[in-house]
Amino acid sequence: MQRITTKLLQPVDWQANARCSEVDPEIFFPERGGSSKAARAVCDRCAVRSQCLEYALNNKEQFGIWGGTSERERRKLRKDRALKRLRAVS
Repeated sequence: MQRITTKLLQPVDWQANARCSEVDPEIFFPERGGSSKAARAVCDRCAVRSQCLEYALNNKEQFGIWGGTSERERRKLRKDRALKRLRAVS
């Protein structure tokens, strides 16, 4: 029997309070090698930064700055969390 799974998305009510909605969205998707400084500055002062980061981690967002982090930083966070869960089980 084939197991069917569905991806559950978190509610995104927090987005109504996100500072990124007040600026040009292009700054959150810098070109390869481009600076993410402007996006991170917006995120640094955002009240819903942690919710944004959790959303990106849970939904495996691969592009852009989310919660003040790059995709590479989020990949490391996911890996670190997975290792922590493995250690807790063993």
